[in-house]
Amino acid sequence: MIWLSQAAIPLLLVGIPLYGLIKKKPVYELFCQGASEGIAMAGQILPYLLAMLVAIGVLRESGAFLALAQWLNPICEAIGLPAEVLPVALLRPLSGGGALALTTELLADYGPDSFIGRLASVMQGSTDTTFYILAVYFGSVGIKKYRYALTVGLASDLVTFISAVWICHWLFPA
Repeated sequence: MIWLSQAAIPLLLVGIPLYGLIKKKPVYELFCQGASEGIAMAGQILPYLLAMLVAIGVLRESGAFLALAQWLNPICEAIGLPAEVLPVALLRPLSGGGALALTTELLADYGPDSFIGRLASVMQGSTDTTFYILAVYFGSVGIKKYRYALTVGLASDLVTFISAVWICHWLFPA
């Protein structure tokens, strides 16, 4: 079965143009048209993505994340969330890459079989980058009013984080 995964990309690279030729489609022209539309889409998305990345950088460098983590620490202790994992929970809705970097640090420091490592991994795998979705996907199609989407997305993130803590305490008791 491993041969299938190794052959998938070469089969797609040969199969799609071959299918287009069989259907008598102008394969090269359609490819160029799709690439042109992709570049135009990237031009539409770029301002939203850049604004989000600058905002994340400002929040991280200003110490706002650290201050928020210290402010939320009593609540986190009450629900059983270790303080070490709180930055992952705060950064995940903003940046998947940033949260992954924090998770990687936690795994290196505490180990993948520790409660902190498992909890960070569950949070990383079960939540989404809400602000990235709003900035990139909504920005690409021109949606300007996304107030309810933001509220629902952040509420979903909160429920997921609390559920991850509960499930990890249930499955991996300390």
